[in-house]
Amino acid sequence: MGKGLSKYYKLPALGGLEALGATRHRTSFPHHYHDTFNVSLIYEGVFSAKLDDRLITAPTGGIFVTNPLEVHANPCDKKGSVSFFTFYLSQDFVRYCNGGRPVVFNSKVIYDTDLFASLHQLSLLVDAGLAGSCEEVFRRGFSDLVVRHGSQRPADDGARAGRLFAEFLAEENLARFSLQEAADRFGMDKYKFLRLFKDQTGLTPNNYFILKRIERSKSLLAHCDDLLSVAIDLGFYDSAHFSNHFKKFTGVSPGVYIQSV
Repeated sequence: MGKGLSKYYKLPALGGLEALGATRHRTSFPHHYHDTFNVSLIYEGVFSAKLDDRLITAPTGGIFVTNPLEVHANPCDKKGSVSFFTFYLSQDFVRYCNGGRPVVFNSKVIYDTDLFASLHQLSLLVDAGLAGSCEEVFRRGFSDLVVRHGSQRPADDGARAGRLFAEFLAEENLARFSLQEAADRFGMDKYKFLRLFKDQTGLTPNNYFILKRIERSKSLLAHCDDLLSVAIDLGFYDSAHFSNHFKKFTGVSPGVYIQSV
């Protein structure tokens, strides 16, 4: 079995389109979420996701979709591999494709051969660096996805945390989180706080803050290619520690990501 290859794309067009192309991918993604809609085209193998304690699989030719803030993990069978292309679409762009109305995808696995072929052509435009000059083509393609398989969503749907907890998350130092201090702030023992945290975010504190640090690192890497400096700024032990977590959550190394910026 050949070595897996991954390529990350980061484009200013289409509301800040990002994408990941992976061939013979054999690495699991831990529980995480995105601020974007994720639309994955499955080219080879079976794409798996754990979502709300369910294991969902999308076979070759399927389209797998997750909504913003949906916590999921992507287990990967070490004996096999999967090849896929994922579009990370901003909420504003998807709403634009839906005539300004919010949308949600209730069906996670979509079987639509015509749509798959259309989105595959868009992936080729991304790979060729032509997305910026074909915005109307992208709008039509993803409008088809929304019209055929999306559902209307109330504008205030999907708020995951109460105001107090949301303020706590916004204020918390990503690199120096203390479970005991956080529990004391909410007047409860650390075990009750862990349950509260998981209920509000869908993640453990460890995974949540690592994920937020990785997201912050993307902004830093756009202006600095010194991995050790970025790692230390965000509270990682060293560049290797940072790189391991970066690849675990994004599917590519920091070096590959820097090439896409």
